[in-house]
Amino acid sequence: EVRKAIEYFSQALNILREIGDRRGEGTVLGNLGGAWKNLGEVRKAIEYHEQALSIAREIGNKRGEGYHLSDLGIAWAELGDKPKACALMTEAMQIFEQIESPNAAIARQWLEKLGCASVPAPAVTDEEQGG
Repeated sequence: EVRKAIEYFSQALNILREIGDRRGEGTVLGNLGGAWKNLGEVRKAIEYHEQALSIAREIGNKRGEGYHLSDLGIAWAELGDKPKACALMTEAMQIFEQIESPNAAIARQWLEKLGCASVPAPAVTDEEQGG
């Protein structure tokens, strides 16, 4: 049950904050965002995803930054703000490409699904260029 998960995530969040585990805190904030989104509370989900994004940036967690940006993009798309959704998903895709994550392809699919004006071409790595 989602509400029970929220209760447990909230307890975990308190513990993580007490012990100063910023990475764990960011992860749990993202999980809380996902749980609230599943309950249809998209604005509340955005609040949690924004906190998670802030922590990911603060600690230099690029993978987490990409995940939270894409979660925010999906949430804003659900609220009908396509330009904001496209901007967030584009930023997520660029980060995933930078860290060579397969999630770049998933972000690109979301950009196409959202009908974003211009979906950037996949980045070509030095290896693919032959150098």
